[in-house]
Amino acid sequence: MSDRDLPERLRDLGLRRTADELSDLVARATKDRLGLTQILELIADIEEDDRARRSLERRLQRSKLGRVKPIKDFDWAWPKRIDRDRVEAALRLEFLEEARNVVLVAPQGLGKTMIAQNIAHEAILAGHSVLFVTAAQLLLDLAAQDSARALDRRFRHYAKQSLLVIDEVGYLAFDNRNADLLFQVVARRYERKSLVLTTNLSFRDWPTIFPNATCATALIDRVIHHADVIAIEGTSYRLRQAEDRAKAPPPPKPKKR
Repeated sequence: MSDRDLPERLRDLGLRRTADELSDLVARATKDRLGLTQILELIADIEEDDRARRSLERRLQRSKLGRVKPIKDFDWAWPKRIDRDRVEAALRLEFLEEARNVVLVAPQGLGKTMIAQNIAHEAILAGHSVLFVTAAQLLLDLAAQDSARALDRRFRHYAKQSLLVIDEVGYLAFDNRNADLLFQVVARRYERKSLVLTTNLSFRDWPTIFPNATCATALIDRVIHHADVIAIEGTSYRLRQAEDRAKAPPPPKPKKR
């Protein structure tokens, strides 16, 4: 017999949840008069649930997704044009099976980032590895690598994710170096893994953010070749909210005593 107590031994075996709930488990088994097989099934259920929970927590943490405003709060009536069916199909992750891309094209303030975040969140819940990053963060990371080996390691990091979300393409212009880096990321995922991309520019305007890059056409081609392009038109929802706040009467001043 071991000198260590049973919960400690269970933790060493990786049965952490069983160890934490051992007293309750024994009480339940005694009360319900569970047989040995039933007890083992109960332990298996407890451990499977715990491992699924911890796996989800790890995927959420590694995704860099942060706080997500749920899609149920999206104001579908506000944009002048939006293909709701295609957005909801993307939220069902139908594009992932075929390694297709989703490109959300909209002016600032119409909810394209919110939609992209919700797609990413659904993918995480479905068990996929996801990484959410802005175009600026992505390129800063790649450009900071100090050797070819380190750069290749980061390329492989971005290539291996089941879903890569690149937000805010088009807000900054890219020099040749950054354009080439972005092209390498897209090319390594092309026809292998899905990409969700948000941009405030139509594709005909993309050359304005790659003014001297020879890879611009090839980059666009790989992004849209197997892609569901969802255009959203209208005026900024955030601007409307700001205007509504400006029109609202000021709160009453507290009365002086």
